[in-house]
Amino acid sequence: MEDPEEGQGSGAHMISTARVPADKPVRIAFSLDNAAGMELIAKLDQAEKEKLDAAQLAREFEALTEENRTLKLAQSQCVEQLEKLRIQYQKRQGSS
Repeated sequence: MEDPEEGQGSGAHMISTARVPADKPVRIAFSLDNAAGMELIAKLDQAEKEKLDAAQLAREFEALTEENRTLKLAQSQCVEQLEKLRIQYQKRQGSS
């Protein structure tokens, strides 16, 4: 384990996680006072939005895939029924 005092002169602060249970969420708060910090926050916001958009697209894809499967089954049943009706019609035409 690194020495927590190491890097203190450069403004870096080490946070020991040895006492934080692995199953507990850890929140880290920080403040940035410059334009680079605002840009980073904007990028993080954009990444979160894209993550949510991707999750929504995945849900929509799953729903459309299921709908497509159902429609293919219905279409197959209609083709089968149409073929049976065609055969019945031909038999009637042949017997008249």
